[in-house]
Amino acid sequence: MILAPVYPLEKVLEIVKKNKDLARLNLQNLDLAAVDLAGANLLGSNLIGANLEGANLVGAVLDNSDLRRACLKNANLEGASLKNCLLQRARLEGCNLSGVDLTGAKLDLAYYSPDTKWDSGFDYKKSGAVGPGASLSGAFLNTANLRGVDLTGANLRGAYLSGADLTGANLTRAALSGANLKYAFLTGADLTDAVLVGAELEGADFRATNLSGANFDNIKSIAGADFSYAYGMTERLRSIICSFPPHQLTRWNTYTRNNTKDSLNTCYYI
Repeated sequence: MILAPVYPLEKVLEIVKKNKDLARLNLQNLDLAAVDLAGANLLGSNLIGANLEGANLVGAVLDNSDLRRACLKNANLEGASLKNCLLQRARLEGCNLSGVDLTGAKLDLAYYSPDTKWDSGFDYKKSGAVGPGASLSGAFLNTANLRGVDLTGANLRGAYLSGADLTGANLTRAALSGANLKYAFLTGADLTDAVLVGAELEGADFRATNLSGANFDNIKSIAGADFSYAYGMTERLRSIICSFPPHQLTRWNTYTRNNTKDSLNTCYYI
């Protein structure tokens, strides 16, 4: 299907002042931050990558609209209808979704925060969205961009996170048992009290990661994992890592060019 040209912003703002009928328009990547769209008709509209941060969308109709990668941070959608809406990778931090109809909506890898407000009848933790307490057991998140995401207490058991970018992510108390973290980037991430029992860590980048209280029992692989300057390292964890064969401990990390054994010498021990 060939999309119509992106509707000019000035024309959009004229319609907003007139009758707020923006149904089926191509509004891709437009900057609509803080615009008053309360009660607007956005049925079937293309809002891919649009900036709707702080926008007023109370009671708006967004059924069948495409909001992939859209920014809805701190937007107010109370009472809006988002049936069959595409929200993959949308930013929902601080968004008010109280009373919102999300029947059939796709929220895979949409990002939410502790202050995102959801309708009481919607099980957002099992929606595929990413945030504190998310239930993502067995999810395919290979190479996903999860930089800085808050995954406190998330269930990532058996998740496929190979090559995922978790730089600076908050994984405090996250359940990562059996997860595939091969070649994942965890630089500066917080793994305080996280459980990584049986996880695969080949080539993972743990530089400057907080490992305080993390459980690495029965990890499956370690070859090329880089722990340079990680803090919260314990002698017990070091002994677990050093129990692997020499050919794994001396393998270089293809990204950082450090080997696992040498990286342990720069850790901050407790």
